[in-house]
Amino acid sequence: MKILLSGGGTGGHIYPALALIKRIKQVHPSSEIMYIGTEKGLESKIVRNAAIAFKSIEIQGFKRSLSISNLKTILLFFISIKKSKKIIKDFQPDVVIGTGGYVCAPVIYAASKLKIPTIIHEQNSVAGVTNKFLARYATKIAVCFEEARAEFSRYSDKVSYTGNPRAQEVVGIKPSTILKDYHLAVNQPTVLIFGGSRGARSLNEAFIAALPELNKKKYQVLFATGDVHYERIKKQVEPQIKENLSISVVPYIENMPEVFANVDLVVSRSGATTLAELTALGLPSILVPSPYVTNDHQTKNAESLTKRGAAKMITEDQLTGESLIKAIDELMLHEEIRNNMAKAAKQLGLPEAADHLIQMIKEIIR
Repeated sequence: MKILLSGGGTGGHIYPALALIKRIKQVHPSSEIMYIGTEKGLESKIVRNAAIAFKSIEIQGFKRSLSISNLKTILLFFISIKKSKKIIKDFQPDVVIGTGGYVCAPVIYAASKLKIPTIIHEQNSVAGVTNKFLARYATKIAVCFEEARAEFSRYSDKVSYTGNPRAQEVVGIKPSTILKDYHLAVNQPTVLIFGGSRGARSLNEAFIAALPELNKKKYQVLFATGDVHYERIKKQVEPQIKENLSISVVPYIENMPEVFANVDLVVSRSGATTLAELTALGLPSILVPSPYVTNDHQTKNAESLTKRGAAKMITEDQLTGESLIKAIDELMLHEEIRNNMAKAAKQLGLPEAADHLIQMIKEIIR
């Protein structure tokens, strides 16, 4: 098979594509893969580092207000369609897959005009603008939340619930001694708190406020501040934790899925990739959706889990040191509640998500 993928802007669009590529290479090692992104996006570094053939186009998103830059966006869109068509004709893929971000728009559009089968993959419960635009041109639409079906109601015959390929990538990870790397005990109940690679100011402030109480707990806490916040927070908390061996504060966690497999509870934002990993592993969580994302999709993602008993949610305006401690204690001090949440999360997980997408690829190629 020859497969062309496109997706960019955020890790949430890139990592599912990489997880799918990894699985394709496992089950169809002779497959040829190419990726189209932008030079400015994260994908230019991440995809190249993964030793995947990479081509770039220049494209930008629309401004939500009237702006002269929107004229440039329209011009770049048509130029990018032309360049995408050339890349597609040269590579001659059997299928073209878009995993989100505005870079997908000219690529999927160009493929559809060249009569190449296409798939768009929507990770969130609320569809992005690009995928809504592309729905009419795509051959198939893959979703990761059942709620997302309603976003494509005009094209319901195209929609399939496949899940996020990241779920399959992490599901086989076994418990290990990785907590030792963070100076924590291996067999002690542990809470992981993080706000993404850059951190989340609200979670950081809540952790600092909760620290005097966390110092008294029997469970361990691993807290990732985000690189940009680390030095400031380290100075604030170091006097309180330097003799407490059950609290570890770090800037960033490199291998997050392996850490997930070794903790009992996660407190985090509710990005689609994180939730795919948590449900694949059957991990209880307290979700604090970012209110700063398009269409408030993180809240909708979190609600998809909370209404099924697979997570708790604290909105950002309700997040304090006190509310954080209360929510953590409710789960960490009551094993039965935590176990029930873990079971509910596991039921939502789709551990064969990448295989579902590969089956979809095979069907549309036929």
